[in-house]
Amino acid sequence: MGKDARGVPGALRRRLAVVLAVLTAAGVLALAAPGAAQAASAPCAGRKVRTLSFPTGSVLVYRSGDWLCAYTVQRNPGTERKISVSLQVRGHVAVRKTRKHSRRSETVRVHTGHRPVRVKGSVGRGEGSWSWARY
Repeated sequence: MGKDARGVPGALRRRLAVVLAVLTAAGVLALAAPGAAQAASAPCAGRKVRTLSFPTGSVLVYRSGDWLCAYTVQRNPGTERKISVSLQVRGHVAVRKTRKHSRRSETVRVHTGHRPVRVKGSVGRGEGSWSWARY
């Protein structure tokens, strides 16, 4: 059997190398998992392109490729109110989500290509709309 200069057999050396590789991979995954969990908790994928404010809240708009994603957030969270968000691509029907919640609306996602988009959002009685902009 082959032994190295310290007298350790080759099979044992290979097993130790495999165990060390597995432990290193587990450590890397343990360090990367908290960052992945935070990224997964974001309601929309992509980069934030606009925050559109109105008196009772704001609409956050994100872009990922040719897709837009938006949701409405209350200015003072905690009170359950009717919250809605709407995206309409020029030439298409508006996509709208409405619910009663204490923090934010559901997300709306539409394929825009390079067409203008109308964004609307409301929290309680306050509302805001932005007409035909390219994001």
